[in-house]
Amino acid sequence: MRLRPLMVCSVMLALLVAAPSVPAFAAEPGQEPVPAAPTPAPAPTPTPTPGGPAEKLEGGLAVDEGRVRAIVELTDPGQRAPVAAQAAEASVDVVLRPRTQPFIVVEGTAEELATLADDPRVTSIHRDRAYPPSLASSLKLIGADQAHAQNLTGTGQAVAVLDTGIDRDHPAFAGRIVDEACFSAVEPGVESLCPNGQPTQTGTGAADAETPRCLDGGVNLCEHGSHVAGIAAGVAPGAGIVAVQVFSRVNDEEICGEASCLLAYESSLRLAMEYVAGLQRPVAAVNLSLGGGLYDASCDDTEEGRAFRPAVEALLASGTATVVAAGNEFHEGVAFPACLSATVAVGANDDADAIADFSNRGPLLDLFAPGVEIEAAVPDDAAAVHSGTSMAAPHVAGALALLRAQSPQAQVTELVDRLKAAGRPYAYEAGGAQVSTPRLDVLAALTGSAPQPVITQTPAPGGPDPQPEPSGGSGPAPTPGDPGGDQGPEDPGTGTPPTPVPLPTVTVTVTVTPRPAAAVCTRGTAGKRLTAAKWAVEIHRGSGTIPDATLTCYLKLVQKASKVFPELTRASTLGTAYRTLKATRTARQRLDSALLVGWLNWAHGTNGTTKLTGAEKARLSSKATAATLKKAAGSL
Repeated sequence: MRLRPLMVCSVMLALLVAAPSVPAFAAEPGQEPVPAAPTPAPAPTPTPTPGGPAEKLEGGLAVDEGRVRAIVELTDPGQRAPVAAQAAEASVDVVLRPRTQPFIVVEGTAEELATLADDPRVTSIHRDRAYPPSLASSLKLIGADQAHAQNLTGTGQAVAVLDTGIDRDHPAFAGRIVDEACFSAVEPGVESLCPNGQPTQTGTGAADAETPRCLDGGVNLCEHGSHVAGIAAGVAPGAGIVAVQVFSRVNDEEICGEASCLLAYESSLRLAMEYVAGLQRPVAAVNLSLGGGLYDASCDDTEEGRAFRPAVEALLASGTATVVAAGNEFHEGVAFPACLSATVAVGANDDADAIADFSNRGPLLDLFAPGVEIEAAVPDDAAAVHSGTSMAAPHVAGALALLRAQSPQAQVTELVDRLKAAGRPYAYEAGGAQVSTPRLDVLAALTGSAPQPVITQTPAPGGPDPQPEPSGGSGPAPTPGDPGGDQGPEDPGTGTPPTPVPLPTVTVTVTVTPRPAAAVCTRGTAGKRLTAAKWAVEIHRGSGTIPDATLTCYLKLVQKASKVFPELTRASTLGTAYRTLKATRTARQRLDSALLVGWLNWAHGTNGTTKLTGAEKARLSSKATAATLKKAAGSL
């Protein structure tokens, strides 16, 4: 955790003396009233953006040709009602007005949003981005089994899992679920996953992951949250679980690349984090096993970071760490929001103490933790084996519950520092420099033991060329199972059966059969650049040599890394990607084609994204001329 002095005494006191009789959220049109909850400290007021309305709009909004779901940041919470009323008069749909947060969520055209930005009470307007889940035996490796033997189990603490809900009657969670809530954005084509069908629900049953909207045929789309919670519960068997459903079901193949998928909107995450900050119980950590765009430097001062950072800092001020999966793109950086300096960014390692070949890495990471072939609970009282940094993060969240139970008066920053200082160092190269990142060793942190010896990591066999501009050479393309991020597990092909994560002792006996492992969707290892014509051949079904599942995985990664796809241009399916590659009539179309080629080459295993992000800035600018767009395309 790369922290500045964040914990202001006045904020801390405000949290401690918050009146429990005031409801945290009020009923809005189309929303169910929310039971009373303690009022957390108000998030810091966003700093007004200098300049005119154009400067308040996020890059790309002014050139979007459709209606956009956007967050309108306000000078203070008291401006919600008047600004919302003004927006409604201008035919802008107001879809969310949280009672205590200084923002509203609207849907409008670029012209309507620009008009709204002219209001001095509006500080900025940006997309309400949606993030997919980040989808690995592990307790012995981190010393948790020995900690449990010493009766260090996290009793009296809780871990909040903001994810896809939880299997409430699974024996792994018997007597463990202490609070439930749901914040699930809705709009046309997007369904709430709250059991009541509304955007908000709190109380018993609010985070149920076995509702009809979680099911797609015989598949439970909400499996991820139970698996993540099961890992945290296994690391800290005495701690409670705060289960918060933050995802929505999206039924749009143009967005998902398939019939349906789950995405967590930023507005839902911010409301959920405020809810957790207001709970009247010790919460050691909030776990976010999800992620968006990729960063190789801190994102604190980006527009995306400035909007999300207050929620992280408010939790930190209340004594709760925000633990985030670093991402599975084999990137020398991390995914958003792990790039925020106030979070704990977690990468994945395997049982052999090697960095997982899919894990993001580099100086932005705070810790590695087990994330390869981790067996834990999933809905229908079952267990499954999954891999990913999603599986690594809850190991750290659970470890913080153990430390917090042992040292309840310690600052959360101190506990994080203890984990980092006690971890086993991994030494490796990233970005042309030597990096040392500790691997979680919770027993050493609890006992004050010296760290284990350094392990020097070697590049994964066949991995991407570490040079900025690799050329030539090719390797086997990955064969992803589930192309949706790391929503599925990985089988590295070692032939070694996975060692299950021990779950807490329960009084109910069930027979479970672990589901077969599939591959993590991650970047390829070819390191070979293809031309637009060659990518068009590959993307066209049945005409290339790269499997469709791999290509679909690549498109998922492009969506995550790029701000042009799919926010301005849809290229989520093989069909839409093919049309984007072939459409070159206008300057914008030619730039989109060049950008898609560049991002596909990156997903295929070539390194270097500086030129791509630079060209995207031109594409996102409303002032870009045809000559500017042509120059940006030529730079790629």
